[in-house]
Order: sequence, then structure tokens, then C-alpha cells
Amino acid sequence: MADAETTAAAIALLDLCKAKRLMVATAESCTGGLVAGALTEIAGSSAVVDRGFVTYTNEAKHQMLGVPADTLTNFGAVSRDTAEAMVRGALGHASADIAVSVTGIAGPGGGSADKPVGLVHFSAGSRGGALIHRERRFGDIGRAEVRRRSVLEALAMLTEVAAGEQAKP
Repeated sequence: MADAETTAAAIALLDLCKAKRLMVATAESCTGGLVAGALTEIAGSSAVVDRGFVTYTNEAKHQMLGVPADTLTNFGAVSRDTAEAMVRGALGHASADIAVSVTGIAGPGGGSADKPVGLVHFSAGSRGGALIHRERRFGDIGRAEVRRRSVLEALAMLTEVAAGEQAKP
């Protein structure tokens, strides 16, 4: 069950996408489908949500989204390169106009000096060519809070991309 802030962000995105006739896809790792869940919790979301990919392992990122094995090997799952490859893969494997990807370390373990707990990479893009990336270092604030903040960031990025897209006829 999403909190009020998440629900409001999801409703605003759905309304914008409905008005512009845009379909959405998600590619999620550390959020485990929570972005898609926040959207589909809202009645009528089927007019906007095409599909969601939960790609927790590197193998899933490669198989389901086409993230190059070299990208995963050279940069790791938690990287700008992987986040951007994930969003391109979501657009390539879905019937969506816009997509978002989330990959990070929610904790409590799994972090390192280079990639600490709370590090999350996001990318959002569109078939029209838009592509944005954000890196957030939420810190070791607890797994649930890293995931909650990641969902909010992903919804904000989808909204930003949707706002820049032309309405479909």
C-alpha cells in the first residue's frame, strides 16, 4: 500500500499520461516492482501502464531487457550505464512511449566504499529520444525508506519525461 505522497505522485503522472495518451513501462531492480505497483494501485491505470519488468539479477537484466553483459561486467548493476541500458531495453521490449529504470543498493547490506548502501541510479526516457539520468545517495536510512524515496524519484522522472512529450493523436 503506497503512502499519500506516492499516491499523489502516481495520480498526477497517470493524469498527465492519460491527457497525452502516453503509455508507461518500468524496469526495476532494487524497488522490485514498487513503481509499477504504485501506478497500478490507482483505478484506471490500465489506460497508461503497459508493463513492468522486475530484473533483480544481472541475468534478468540481460535476458529481459537486453542490458549488454559487458555493461554489467564493466560498470556493475548499480551504475549510470546499466540504468540507461535498462530504460532503453524497457522501451525496446514494451509498447510504451516512456519508461523508467531503477537500480541500486537498498540495504541493509551489499554496499561498498564505491557503492554504498542507499546509492540508486535512475534513468527515464522516451521513444522520442529523451534520456535522463539521476544518481541519488540516500544513505543508510533503512531498506524501506530507500525504496520509498526511489519510487518517488522514479515517478518524478517519468513525469518530467512525459511533460516534454507531445500528445499522441
